[in-house]
Amino acid sequence: MKSNFFLFAFILISSFCYSQEYEISGKVTEAQTGLALPGANVSVKNGTNQITADLDGNFKISKVPSGSTLVVTYVGFINYEFKVTKNETVNFKLSPDQKSLEEVVVIGYGSQKKREVTGAVGIVSSKTLEDLRPVKIEQALQGTVSGVNVTTQGGRPGAGLDIRIRGIGTNGNNAPTFIVDGTIMGDIGLLNPNDVETITVLKDAQAAIYGTIGANGVILITTKTGKKNSKTRISYNTYFGTQETSRKLPLLNATEYALLLNESYANNGNAIPFPNVSNLGKGTDWQDLVFDSGAPIVSHDISASGGSDKITYSVSGSHLDQGGIVGGDKSNFLRNTARISLNADLSDKLKIQTNAMYIYTSSRTFNENALGSVLFNAINTPAIYKPYDADGNFTLLPSGDVNVPGSNLGNEIINPLSQLDNTYNSYNLKKINGNFAANYEVIKDLVITGKIGFETSNSEGRSFNKMVSYGGSKVFNNVRSSVNQNAINDNSYTFDLYATYTKSFAESHNFKLTAGQTVYKEYGNGLYATGYDVPNNSWENADISLTTGALNSKTNSSYSYDERRLSHFARLQYDFKGKYLVSGMIRRDLSTKFGPENQVAYFPSVTGGWVISDENFFGESKTLNFLKLRASYGSLGNDKITQGAYFSGLGGEATYIFDGNLVNGAAMGILANPDVKWEAAKKFDVGFDFRLLNDKVEINTDYFIDTRKDLLVPDVPVSSLTGIAGPGAKLPVINAGDVTNKGFEFAINYKDKLSDNFSFNINYNVTFLKNEVTKVNNGTGFLEGGLFGTSTITSRMQGGHALGYFYGYKTAGIFQNQAEVDAHPSQLALGAEAKPGDLRFVDVNGDGKLDANDRTDIGDPIPSTTMGLNINLNYKGFDFTAYAFASIGNDMVRAYERTLNDVNRSNYLLGRWTGEGSTNSIPRVTTGTTSNNIFSDYFVEDASYLRIQNVQLGYTLDPSFTEKAGISKVRIYTGVNNLYTFTKYMGYDPGASSGSPIGGGVDNGFYPIPRTYMFGVNVNF
Repeated sequence: MKSNFFLFAFILISSFCYSQEYEISGKVTEAQTGLALPGANVSVKNGTNQITADLDGNFKISKVPSGSTLVVTYVGFINYEFKVTKNETVNFKLSPDQKSLEEVVVIGYGSQKKREVTGAVGIVSSKTLEDLRPVKIEQALQGTVSGVNVTTQGGRPGAGLDIRIRGIGTNGNNAPTFIVDGTIMGDIGLLNPNDVETITVLKDAQAAIYGTIGANGVILITTKTGKKNSKTRISYNTYFGTQETSRKLPLLNATEYALLLNESYANNGNAIPFPNVSNLGKGTDWQDLVFDSGAPIVSHDISASGGSDKITYSVSGSHLDQGGIVGGDKSNFLRNTARISLNADLSDKLKIQTNAMYIYTSSRTFNENALGSVLFNAINTPAIYKPYDADGNFTLLPSGDVNVPGSNLGNEIINPLSQLDNTYNSYNLKKINGNFAANYEVIKDLVITGKIGFETSNSEGRSFNKMVSYGGSKVFNNVRSSVNQNAINDNSYTFDLYATYTKSFAESHNFKLTAGQTVYKEYGNGLYATGYDVPNNSWENADISLTTGALNSKTNSSYSYDERRLSHFARLQYDFKGKYLVSGMIRRDLSTKFGPENQVAYFPSVTGGWVISDENFFGESKTLNFLKLRASYGSLGNDKITQGAYFSGLGGEATYIFDGNLVNGAAMGILANPDVKWEAAKKFDVGFDFRLLNDKVEINTDYFIDTRKDLLVPDVPVSSLTGIAGPGAKLPVINAGDVTNKGFEFAINYKDKLSDNFSFNINYNVTFLKNEVTKVNNGTGFLEGGLFGTSTITSRMQGGHALGYFYGYKTAGIFQNQAEVDAHPSQLALGAEAKPGDLRFVDVNGDGKLDANDRTDIGDPIPSTTMGLNINLNYKGFDFTAYAFASIGNDMVRAYERTLNDVNRSNYLLGRWTGEGSTNSIPRVTTGTTSNNIFSDYFVEDASYLRIQNVQLGYTLDPSFTEKAGISKVRIYTGVNNLYTFTKYMGYDPGASSGSPIGGGVDNGFYPIPRTYMFGVNVNF
């Protein structure tokens, strides 16, 4: 009886334990941001009990059996499993499923699953933008996308950047086409980076769907929108920082300068100019005077987004104020933006989307990267001069006096502080950009899309040329004050109408056909005017309406333009079981930029892919999870040419005599070429996509050939009988050049989560590039550009060489003694007979003499290799990111040193030749005439560099703490942009360029990119 009792009790207890059920409640959030995930599904594994989280991500699920497993799922995130053992409140933090998030890629007039993409594309996410915190969005492409190189035109606030996709393909405009939410945008650098969701770069024939505007590549930008069934989310981001120059040049101080000048004069048999140098000391550091060490930068950004089952919305506003590290208030940039996005499902068949953006910018600048620019003067002004004279006025620098040592500074070099003080200008721009789109499902699988996009901008510029004297015969002396003003209005609109039909047959054959048309119009006008004799010689009165003077020449000008394009396009995409992929597209463009015979062009392309890992013979590999082969070939165009190249207009100036009086009038401008046509690009690409180790490692490789033909070459020499010689007149533009870019790209991304607390993501990419001009058929066989000193041309476009290669004399060390000089061909034709200590020039053509025929290829401004390395680490609430970029093989001309006797020098000259065996690289110093200063490879340097672009450390507060205040996320961070640049180049910035394909690598004192120390806060409500 007793044993039966215990048996009954055991069974009762066991039954109770087995049937015990619990209640689990909590919240589902995103691990990285702490934002709620409304609609997340919480279910019992292998059971029927499930529930959906509310708009705040909260949930409560009851009657969960003890020992069972809860599964939490949300689209785009990795599933989370939790074993139930008691009643409790649990906050589930889901991590993004990178594979899922990248499934859809924007490809132009539609999207495509990433596994089915057959073209070469690069993607930059909003997470990358958040890590980098770029001032201008183009900076986020540097080092993050293979095949893309971004160069700065200078480090001043608001300075332009140049994007080159797979090399430089034309002597004209190499900028890619920017399309924001389906609307062409002229300058994406004005966008607020926090408004951007993704950036997609189309690098190959995939861009052929855009026809005549796709040859330089296409960059598609998608801005942020609200999410359905989401409660309003408010996000506030701010950072502030200080900026300083990332580099100062090691120049001679006053004592070093005087000693070197003594030697220079003595080597020419002259009396030394500084018999006593003991009291000179270090003198004036002109760089310290022009550089500001604490230039501020402040950014504020606020946004709100959300949505219901039918409507989503997103609104945002931003403010950026950046000071300059040179010139104080004479150099700054201000940008304000406001944006609204609204999407609505009006019915099951009709959906609309609209985006509108307002941008306002204001900036001030000064003379930079030119002979006589502010930094050029700071480099070349000797340290023996003080910035102010005894009366407190700016010191006037001499032009040259044989009786005054150190005075031979030439006519360009002036006091840089006085130059800044007398610089007055302003520029502001207002731009509105937006679009409205509607999608209507006519029948099942057939959707009609209509979209209207627009962009309108108005800008005003004003510069004041003060009546001022910088002393002597300086070229910047101004004997009469004047003010220049301009007003420019630019507009464009786009209308797209296309249909998309998607169909599958037998569950294996999948088709998507897209066909439609695009109408594009770009028009505007500009007005320029100059007024003389500004009242009180002051900036406050610098307005044409107040000027009182007159000039016997044309003081105003204007222009207007109206260009249109009508395009028809079609694309057919097919796949068999997602394994065999093919896409064919064609576009027909009609443009008013070209004459009647060449207005129409056709751009066909084809892309294909094979998902090898889906084949039966591939088997189940634990190492290689995905393998795809893809290839593309197509024709694209470039129509960025001189306006009106096929007809002659009155764009020139002329002076005529009427009744014995000189009268200003108009004359012929550019000489017409009615046969001018598009530049044509033939793009070939073959690549592999791999995924390894359970999708932890992703590898992309590409080999490409981009052949550009019929380049539009300006100023082709013609018979003088045409009379093209007046101001504003131009020689014709013809199709006369070919360029080829070949290369290989490799990108690898490794991501892993080693524990619940630690995860990482490492990305590396490298691009190898070979650029070669194959033809220049303009009568001379070459085009020239770039300037060294006042008159020497530095660069050429010529067959058999890289585009824009440096053309000059090659050197072979230093003459060490007179015997070496005697054994070498005479260098008299180059400027002077050589002496020991002078540069030894190479007789390139071997004719036994040195002359202009010995000039040759002495450098290439285009890098042969570019690389990017990006690291992201997450440990508990901490996150660390670092971005680096390297450019290898690019050369640059050191043109910031004025080749005059008495100017200042960099301290490398302390290692000059002083006697036999002292050096074989740096020539002697002398005031005598030599050939050492002619343009040669002595002034061309290897500008390869490795730049640590961004380092950032952040910490996200525990959401369970911040949620008590109604805040879902608080992240604080500190970072440094442009931390350090490793390079042997002696100038300010080895990565800078004027942007010109021919002459872009000539450094006249580039404004250095600032190093920025920042502190920021991200708050989400």
